[in-house]
Amino acid sequence: MENSFPDELAAEARARRGSLRLSQRELAELAGVSERFVRFVEQGKRTVQLDSLLALLDTLGLELRVQTRTSAAARALAGPRAGSELRANNELRDAPEVRP
Repeated sequence: MENSFPDELAAEARARRGSLRLSQRELAELAGVSERFVRFVEQGKRTVQLDSLLALLDTLGLELRVQTRTSAAARALAGPRAGSELRANNELRDAPEVRP
């Protein structure tokens, strides 16, 4: 089963914090968020405040990207002919990316 976006985000945030040798408390102070918020992100909590998440990612040197999805809904919006074009396009992903 494929990891959900919150799970992938949690793993990336934990790994990056570890590579920077920061405690959750230190990261929270640098990002201007609570230590509890850092824990929520690293646990993959499904509901977090976007502005706080962006501050945390910025502090870690990560960015959140939104990309077109190759889901049935995206294909339906693009029209019947576009389905095969969407599958062939390597730039389209199934989920947003978090990159260092």
